[in-house]
Formats: sequence, C-alpha cells, structure tokens
Amino acid sequence: MEIKSIAKFIKYYMQSRAITNAVICVIPPDKMDWSYQPGKFTIADLIRHIAAIEREVFMEVIQGNKPAYKGCRKEGAADYEEVMSYFKQLHKESIEILSGIRDENLENEVTTLDGKTTTMGNFLRALIVHEVHHRAVLCLYLNLLGVSTPPVIGLMEEQVIEVSK
Repeated sequence: MEIKSIAKFIKYYMQSRAITNAVICVIPPDKMDWSYQPGKFTIADLIRHIAAIEREVFMEVIQGNKPAYKGCRKEGAADYEEVMSYFKQLHKESIEILSGIRDENLENEVTTLDGKTTTMGNFLRALIVHEVHHRAVLCLYLNLLGVSTPPVIGLMEEQVIEVSK
C-alpha cells in the first residue's frame, strides 16, 4: 500500500480503527486486568499501548519530534472508563495531527525508532500494521476468555466457506 494522499490514508485508518473499536467493545469490563500469564500485557495494557504508540511515537515522529512513549501501565488510565477515554482521546489527537499533514509531506523522510530512514507514508503504514498486530492479540486474549469477537472483514470463517461453495 503506497500512501500518496493523507485524506485517503485517514479514511483507511479510520476503517481499520473501526474494526479495533468493535473488538474493544466486546471486552468485559471486569476482564481489563486479565493476562494469560503474570508479567505479560493485560487487556487494558494492550489498549493503552495501541493508543500511546499511535500518539506518542507515530504522531511525534511524523512531526519531526523525538518519540515520547512512557509505557502502557496503569498510570496512563486505570479503570475501564479511563482506559476507554484515554484510547479515544489519544486517537482524536492523532487524527487532528494527521489532518494537518499535506500530501507532499508523505514523501518526507523520517527516522524510525531503530535509526533507519523511510518516507512518512511508509512509516504511517507501519502504524496500521502495529494496530492490527495488537488487535489480533486482543482477539486471542478474548477468545481465551470465551468471549466471541467480531469478524474482521464482515464474515466469520463459516460464512466465508458457505459463500465459497
């Protein structure tokens, strides 16, 4: 996916975020601090991580700033409502920043966290990859808890099999 238009990127990103939001909406509030193993991300940590990396890493870097990531533990937002509010607020800030980018800026070089350079467009593509990765982890966590998650592309596997007949 080559990113040449910030408006098209934002539209695509919002569609991807809608899927993440659908997954987050099925999380039982009493399971926010659940993890499959001590010392691993909890469900709330994953949500805070998606939000913080988006805003404090990707948005800072595309603005020419140093990343400002402080982690994703409870200090960022503790209970269910705080986590959800934090997630929404940081995304709102990110969309505001993205909306200020001009199409020609997408070809500007940015320095990634590992010191490599790439275009802003390529870096933004990694933002979506990062979110999709952690969304999949959220789905796995929820499935381990017996919580059904929504389909990613609109159909469940059984429905895809039926349509494919």
